Formats: sequence, structure tokens, C-alpha cells
Amino acid sequence: MSQIDTQLLERIALLLERMTPATAAAPDFATADAFVWNPQKLALLPVHKVNRVDLGLLCAIERVRDELVTNTLRFAKGLPANNALLWGARGMGKSSLVKAVHGAINQRPDITTPLKLIEIHREDIDSLPALMSQLRDTPFRFLVFCDDLSFDHDDTSYKSLKAVLEGGIEGRPGNVIFYATSNRRHLLPRDMMENERSTAINPGEAVEEKVSLSDRFGLWLGFHRCSQDEYLAMVHGYVKAFKLKISKNRLDARAIEWAAQRGARSGRTAWQFVQDLAGELGVAIQP
Repeated sequence: MSQIDTQLLERIALLLERMTPATAAAPDFATADAFVWNPQKLALLPVHKVNRVDLGLLCAIERVRDELVTNTLRFAKGLPANNALLWGARGMGKSSLVKAVHGAINQRPDITTPLKLIEIHREDIDSLPALMSQLRDTPFRFLVFCDDLSFDHDDTSYKSLKAVLEGGIEGRPGNVIFYATSNRRHLLPRDMMENERSTAINPGEAVEEKVSLSDRFGLWLGFHRCSQDEYLAMVHGYVKAFKLKISKNRLDARAIEWAAQRGARSGRTAWQFVQDLAGELGVAIQP
């Protein structure tokens, strides 16, 4: 065989190797309680320190907090529980609540096997079936979490989510629950659904598939814009927890001014204000 033929065969072999799908690496779930899904490598990357606040610091969302804690605790104990959609106003603690609940559940003495938190990014939703194949038939229970979930025009990846939640042949594994946050209650833009309705032969059937996505979440938790009193309660909670020394009147005045400058009152605004205040006072804080 000539040198040219050998080089050609080597190039063909290299191309075939590149075309071969990546082999999923067997995850070691004992290394951490939280992971991030990497669809390119079909791998779960461990997160040894989750960026979250203590559950007790989340104020003005007590009702939804308690509902999510109850649902998650049932799941962690092997009891029936629902997928959850946390929807509503920006900055009101939707994603913070999911991470805080996960941390609180794993601190309970009656949870002997830690619940594993897995974050999947919105753009990787179509790889959910591959992720599920790694989680199925393992001794652990998993909370799969997608932050800021929504779908735009001509985006068909929502079908993968529907299949995993309930609609597929295998469906959602019994040891997996899915939580998502979104600013939209129905995950798809209203004009997209209205356009489908106006141009379809059967308007009702045309939008049913898209609207039914939200129905796959048995637990809907709404987050609404907070009042000034609720916003100040959040600020006071942070200030007390981090032992920041400032008079109540001065604190309230500055917190209200901070919110007015940003045109919003929310948990995120309260946290950003407290971070600024702590820096000014020379106090190091850890969420």
C-alpha cells in the first residue's frame, strides 16, 4: 500500500471518529449534591458550592415557599410529587427559592440520601432525553432545574420537554422531578399562540399542543411584584441576618431611594441594596 493510500485511510478514519456520537461518561453522584449538565460531552459536571441564599432569608414569598418545600420533601422521601413551574415577576426569588429549598431539604435529619440538584440550561432542553438516560435506574433522586425557561417562535425544543414530563413512551423517570422558572405563565409568547389560532383551519387544535406544555407542571407557583412594605421586610431581614448597624429610619429612607432609582421593588433589588450597604459599612457578607 502506498504512502498516499495510507494517509487517505487515516484521514477517513479520523473523520469517522469525529462523526461518532460521544459516549456518555458514567457520572459519580457521590462527588457532589449539585451538577450542571453538559450536553456536548454528555456529562454531569459537579458543583461543590452552590450559589444560594438561606431559605430563611427569602421574605414575602412564604406561601409559595411552603408549597415548594412540601412538594420537594415528599419527593425526597419517595412519595408522589409534582413538577413545578415558578412563574411571574422578575427578581422575586424564583430561582433563589429552588436552590434554597434544595439546600434546606438536604439539611434535614430525616433525609438520609441527599437529593441531587441538576441544572440544565434553556438552550439544552432538547438534550433532556440523553440526561434522563443517565439518571434512570440509579439509587439517587434528582431535582432537574431549568432557570428562565421560555420558547420563542419556530422553537420546537419544547417537544422534548413535553415528552420527558409526561408524554413520551418512557416518560419522566420515577426518581426525577422537574422544576422550571419563567416570566411567562404559559412559556410561549402570546402573539405566537394568537398567530397560530388566526391562521389555522382548526384554531383550537392548533394551539392546544403549545398551551398544554404548562399543563405538564402539576404545581404552578405565582410570584407577583411586591409592595413597599414587603420590599422593606426583605431589606430588614437581610440587615438583621448580616448584623448591619444602621438606624431603621435611615435604612428605610435609603432602601426606598435605591428602589426608586431602579424603578423596581423586588427581592433582587433588596439584595443589591444590602450588598451596597454592607460594602459601605465595611462588612463582609456571605449569602
